[in-house]
Amino acid sequence: MTRNKLYLLLISLFTAGYAWLVYIFKTIEENAAFEGCFIKQISGIPCPSCGTTRSIISLLRGDFCYAFLLNPLGYLVALIMLVFPPWLIVDLVTKQKTVYTFYYKVESMLKKPPIAIPIFFLIIVNWIWNITKGL
Repeated sequence: MTRNKLYLLLISLFTAGYAWLVYIFKTIEENAAFEGCFIKQISGIPCPSCGTTRSIISLLRGDFCYAFLLNPLGYLVALIMLVFPPWLIVDLVTKQKTVYTFYYKVESMLKKPPIAIPIFFLIIVNWIWNITKGL
């Protein structure tokens, strides 16, 4: 994937992510019942990332413990959504490719079994925890 294609994809994903958060935040404010996880809607079983959106909303409200209990992945997603957009903008303005380089280094690192296996295990544990707590 070229730098421009990756950056376009990331910009699209971040835009969709922020739009989703705004939509969900308004939905929660209006006390409307909304189930955001399509996997859970179809299967009835929460996915490993179930609760991540609500976790981010809790972080925005300053309820850090509840955010962690909903889904610890919310912390990671929130960090990515805070750090990457400005970094991406700086890369585009300065015509650099530091995000591109970082992305491919992380991708190659995640393919190595000593890193991939523990991450896979943590995701499975998180998934079991989501099912157990009945998200």
